[in-house]
Amino acid sequence: MTTRPRGPAFAHLLTALLLTLSTLAAFPPAPARAAEPEAPPGPDRVVPINVDYTAYTWWMATWADNRVVCSLEIDHAGMPTLGDIYTNCDPNVYDTYKSQPPCDVGAVNGDKHRADCEGYYLYLIDQTTKQHVVTVTLPPATVWLSLDGCDSVSRIGTNICETPPVLVLTGEEPLPDQHILRIEGTVDNQPFTCDAVCKLQLAPTDANGATITFWAWSSYGDSSEVFKAQVRIALDNITNPDQPSYYVDVLSTQWKGVRVASCSDVWDSFPPVGGPPEWLTTPRDPAELNSDIPYSYLSANLILQGAVDASACADGGLLPDNNGANACGQEAARPAVDQWQNQFDTLILSASNETGVPAQLLKNLFARESQFWPGVFRASADAGLGQLTDNGADTTLLWNPSFFSGYCPLVLTSDTCAQGYLHLKPDEQQLLRAALVTTVNASCTNCALGIDLSRANFSVNVFAHTLLASCEQTAQVVYNLVNQSPGAVASYEDLWKFTLVNYNAGPGCLSLAADAAWSTDHKLTWDTVSSHFTDVCLPTRDYVNAISQ
Repeated sequence: MTTRPRGPAFAHLLTALLLTLSTLAAFPPAPARAAEPEAPPGPDRVVPINVDYTAYTWWMATWADNRVVCSLEIDHAGMPTLGDIYTNCDPNVYDTYKSQPPCDVGAVNGDKHRADCEGYYLYLIDQTTKQHVVTVTLPPATVWLSLDGCDSVSRIGTNICETPPVLVLTGEEPLPDQHILRIEGTVDNQPFTCDAVCKLQLAPTDANGATITFWAWSSYGDSSEVFKAQVRIALDNITNPDQPSYYVDVLSTQWKGVRVASCSDVWDSFPPVGGPPEWLTTPRDPAELNSDIPYSYLSANLILQGAVDASACADGGLLPDNNGANACGQEAARPAVDQWQNQFDTLILSASNETGVPAQLLKNLFARESQFWPGVFRASADAGLGQLTDNGADTTLLWNPSFFSGYCPLVLTSDTCAQGYLHLKPDEQQLLRAALVTTVNASCTNCALGIDLSRANFSVNVFAHTLLASCEQTAQVVYNLVNQSPGAVASYEDLWKFTLVNYNAGPGCLSLAADAAWSTDHKLTWDTVSSHFTDVCLPTRDYVNAISQ
């Protein structure tokens, strides 16, 4: 493949590209054109099956005269629970049993007898193997998307094709005795149908891309769910007129290629043609994240913890109140600072690949928030590499349900967590928030350098999920304001900047500024929104500008 310059040059080409696209004819699709496709029923795979289980029969009897008052059949080992008793026995029996004092008939001193015990006791009388019918949902058919003959470029989050791009739809039937009959769908409302593997040769699109809906029919007698994709194809015949190429971006849950940042799906927003700006990229190699900035606060902490000898410097290399290192201290700490600020790069890239949050964004965020010192920053209430607060933990747990469902059972019971964060009691929510802040705070008095690096390493992924939660909340803020998808009114880059405002200053600052910008200028750009920050929110402008450099 011919190497070409990518990235910033395309910002200057975008207007020319879009004008060119409007004159292009569509390439003929490979699959047959079809009449309006039949509406798919969707998955229908709930089946009954017989399951063996052990039934335990217990009797509840009175201590006084061994009279049986109720019988309980339960399907678990161990003593019946209070719930079992409540379901099977009279409420008065339940209330008495729940509140009665324990009675140890076999006491060592031998002075405890049945007649002295109050209330009721339980004993097991039988256990047998039985069957009951349970309903099981079998995995449905699905369809995956990929590109044929294109090279993905993870750093810029796009795909480059030397020939007209071919979108491949591949049906997948998980049941071993069934198969995919066909795939159907529409491209911008034009129907198509094809076999279990479908190849669509698509024409260049405008900046919004083509809308593709698709589904698979199965020999099981049902279909997959209806999936959606937004595919943008931009022709570059300017960089090399003799060998034009195509830039392809795909937004879909079914996309199997290099992921566009997760928030693109949330916002319905494509990155710029040719890839996003440097601060929103994700490299293939963690070495590309390396930095060598002489951080003053990080230098001071390494000096204070004895990792750096700055005794030859005035004041031990420290500024007054130990709030940073002086020039001599920074120079003495330079090798240690370079090593320290890059030790998280592999974890940052891993978290980025898992969540879709741009790796360079994560690195820049940690640099701004903590200078990579993952404890409490300057004795504030914020903690960790990304300086999580109680409010930030609340955002993470509320706006990132998948993270909540994985984290909550580490602190509370599974039954409690099943209610969802919003429906927990206030004290349970507070316990979760405090636990999450503690989880990312790597301060440790008994650890080398006062830092628990295992906790710091774990927190990298937590902060990636926190950014996902913030971009979800940002999407809702914008939608509430304009009643449109965020991508319809703001650019991909500006939506990330709004997300950083939400992360740093909260949704209140973002809402007020966005509302003022929309009312005054009727557009949402970083320039219009940041010009309307209130005095208390104004520092977030420098914060976002620093991270997005």
